[in-house]
Amino acid sequence: MLARLFVAAVLIALVPASGVAAGRPVVVELFTSQGCSSCPPADAFVTDLANRGDDILPLAFHVTYWDYLGWKDPFSLKAATELQGLYADRFGNDSFTPEIVVDGREGLVGSDRVKVEAAILAASKERISAASINATQRQGTIAITVGAGSGNARIVVIGYDHRHRTPIGRGENAGRALIDSNVVRSVNVVGNWTGQAVDISTTAPEGEASAVLLLDKDGSVLGAARTSPAA
Repeated sequence: MLARLFVAAVLIALVPASGVAAGRPVVVELFTSQGCSSCPPADAFVTDLANRGDDILPLAFHVTYWDYLGWKDPFSLKAATELQGLYADRFGNDSFTPEIVVDGREGLVGSDRVKVEAAILAASKERISAASINATQRQGTIAITVGAGSGNARIVVIGYDHRHRTPIGRGENAGRALIDSNVVRSVNVVGNWTGQAVDISTTAPEGEASAVLLLDKDGSVLGAARTSPAA
């Protein structure tokens, strides 16, 4: 009997508490570029994370500052460069590729799977959720409900494509065909959350899929949810 109780206790201990309590994905932001020869391993890592399940929301932000070095990335976004710049100011470093930021709290070399996996595990245990988020899409409109809680945040809708294969004609990756997953196509601030429950209706963003994030002014993730089709 004691042995059975011990085994049960061990199994319970192995279940991440955050997965039960918070129920939101850990947001993994990759800052990358098709013009960067060091980026494909990090891009492949994000593809693996995208296939892992709903507990992780990987998002590939293609920055603009490589566009003038031989190859213009068709998915580069000014908003991606600006967001990474915000992190660089906060972390006290320069923007670089590939960089992965986990839950808006820690920046790491994007191809360093060991350190990134450790950061994801730590974030999954903490999994800060200032408020619940529900987002549904119907006929080009997203209905967002953010619950009551404590804090202040921007409500941001991210539009992204699941997968792209791009033959590269010039630059450091010339001659390669690159696979990019969860490619961010649009970043839209649709409102502010100040602790009170709020309902927002907004036009669906560019991209095959979307997610809603609650972001602190410094970029820290306070909540996240994928958009689901309306029933």
